[in-house]
Amino acid sequence: MAKMTGAQMVVEAMREEGVEVVFGYPGGAIMNVYDEIYKHKYFQHILTRHEQAAVHAADGYARATGKVGVAFVTSGPGFTNAVTGLATAYMDSIPMVVISGQVPLSMIGTDAFQEIDAVGISRPCTKHNFLVKSAEELPEILAEAFYIARSGRPGPVHVDIPKDVTAQLADFNYPKEVKLETYKPTIKGNARQIKKAVEAIANAKKPVFYLGGGIIHSNSAELVRELVDFTQIPAVETLMARGTLRYDDPMLLGMVGMHGTYAANMAMSEADLLIALGPRFDDRVTGKLSEFAKYAKIIHVDIDPSSIGKLVHVDYPIVGDLKAVLEELVPQAKAKVDPSRYEAWREILNRYNELHPLTYEDSDEVLKPEWVIQRVGEKLKGKARISTDVGQHQMWTAQYYPFTRPREFITSGGLGTMGFGFPAAMGVKRGVPDEISINISGDGSILMNIQELMTAVEHRLPVINIILNNNYLGMVRQWQTFFYDKRYAETDLSMQPDFVRLAESFGGVGYRVKTKEEFDKALDDAISKGVVALIDVVVDRYENVLPMVPAGGSLYNMLLEYKD
Repeated sequence: MAKMTGAQMVVEAMREEGVEVVFGYPGGAIMNVYDEIYKHKYFQHILTRHEQAAVHAADGYARATGKVGVAFVTSGPGFTNAVTGLATAYMDSIPMVVISGQVPLSMIGTDAFQEIDAVGISRPCTKHNFLVKSAEELPEILAEAFYIARSGRPGPVHVDIPKDVTAQLADFNYPKEVKLETYKPTIKGNARQIKKAVEAIANAKKPVFYLGGGIIHSNSAELVRELVDFTQIPAVETLMARGTLRYDDPMLLGMVGMHGTYAANMAMSEADLLIALGPRFDDRVTGKLSEFAKYAKIIHVDIDPSSIGKLVHVDYPIVGDLKAVLEELVPQAKAKVDPSRYEAWREILNRYNELHPLTYEDSDEVLKPEWVIQRVGEKLKGKARISTDVGQHQMWTAQYYPFTRPREFITSGGLGTMGFGFPAAMGVKRGVPDEISINISGDGSILMNIQELMTAVEHRLPVINIILNNNYLGMVRQWQTFFYDKRYAETDLSMQPDFVRLAESFGGVGYRVKTKEEFDKALDDAISKGVVALIDVVVDRYENVLPMVPAGGSLYNMLLEYKD
């Protein structure tokens, strides 16, 4: 059994776990680890220009590949900069391991230079965390961290390692298998409950599939497609589930919730059965809880028992891995369910779609953001991964991009993190290098991590950033228009950098476009060159995202239009 320093153990653990890339930023407390990274070539290290971006990049890598993303940061401000990334991953159940350096054990609690209670801070925004107290326990802790991150309901795990521990010598015996007495996720669903759920589906008159992000995490989209195709039951997707069904699936009613389609929201409001596969009943989906699906019985399948019944009463709770549950449920449904039973229901929802389709008023005078997103879809449908920041552009992308598959849409759902899109798109490009990586952002969001242009150029990660530039914090401006009598407090972003020259100063390529022809030319050029690019698209300043359910309102009370 070889003796190693704690720092060597960290590097060896990455090899044991098959880690191919680490995103990070060094500093004093984690220098021993970085000294080992310098000596070994087990994995690529990508130096970002900000710790928050390192964690978002690891997050994007994990979302695109399904593997555990890894980031290294130092103590104090290095760690606090990483917290937003941890919280983002935690809210969306993304598997990730973040390792931070810490001041030496003897200095913890003394207000030492760059000391912060990292474990205390990370506790509410991670699935689990560890403070390592000796090199002897480090191999077991690192193995447990990866196991916890990827198993059950995935999530970020934080490991805080004091600097003297990274210098200690101990035996390196990396566990080949992890067993934790107090952590045993339920994989197989209860057979009796699955049978009851199938009977409920067979007896329903107005059922709806409510598809959530758990489908993506459990890699069960193919089973969901098979189930929807056979039963011919209409389906709605949450933001995190976009791509579960193809955009042109005749059973797909579109996205549900605050900016969902009219048909999707009405289906939820009038259904007599919700078949909830992996959603968490987020408030942006449910709206006013007392009015949410008030005529429906609810089937809820989720691997996290604490998620079931948390916000709404559930009639058929099924705890288990969604893929394992569907492997049992789908054959039973095929034997029991008659798709013709729901024909009248489908006709009602089709009429809703015809009555209020998802649409916008195009213009030849000014570029509409919806047109830009549709155009990207026409050119790259199924050939690119689409990341977004947070705001109006995020909702328009979710509404109008023609998603064809899971893991095609990379976005911050639960936390709504501005500055997420670009570094996440870098992680996506590193994880799936053969595909085009597009980041759609706003002029507010892109500036929050614009420094990563340098990282992308240095490591040849050719992300194409499309900025839908309306000189506003667009979504906040929209709320001020609708609900604050147009008092535009601190949302005007008319003072801007020259994005073209900014991109060029980092070694990338920049474009500024104002017409459809210019946009086509810029996008084609950026794709053909395969370089880091930024396309600054001047769009209608006052375009709004519709439909919209006012915060706390009922799903069936949507704003369908706005007239000044």
